[in-house]
Amino acid sequence: MPETRLSRLAGRLGQSLQAQGLRLATAESCTGGAIAAVITDVPGSSAWFDRGFVTYSNASKRELLDVPADLLETQGAVSEAVVAAMTAGALARSPGVDLAVAVSGIAGPGGGSAEKPVGTVCLAWQRRGNPPRVRTAHFPGDRDAVREATAALALEGVMRVLEDPAGNK
Repeated sequence: MPETRLSRLAGRLGQSLQAQGLRLATAESCTGGAIAAVITDVPGSSAWFDRGFVTYSNASKRELLDVPADLLETQGAVSEAVVAAMTAGALARSPGVDLAVAVSGIAGPGGGSAEKPVGTVCLAWQRRGNPPRVRTAHFPGDRDAVREATAALALEGVMRVLEDPAGNK
């Protein structure tokens, strides 16, 4: 496979995780496993990547990650509260994992609203023992562009957590 921005990011992330002896899990909705796929394209990723949860439906978020139904109802799947719950669920369901990243968004072309237009994505990163860090981003472009930008920001965010575990920067 040709090297891409995402593959370079995943490679750097893997080097950092491996150097620190840490393992990662992903919890993905709008990217449908694309983050886990780019990670597992890195040779040797089994040393630092443990598992990925693809929780596209609300039911799967509840069943696999214990995201509370009332949270999904009141906040919606594309919310900072839900992605924070997704990282917590990924860590709870992954005993050997040190960090989790979660994404949920509206990649389009449909599904957007005035409050949450197409391109709205919520992301969370959590290191075991620390509170989650959350962010909402708005990406331009078509479905592929939104998903690629989401994956890039997700990987970059994990790098930031590795550089500053307590979130002081």
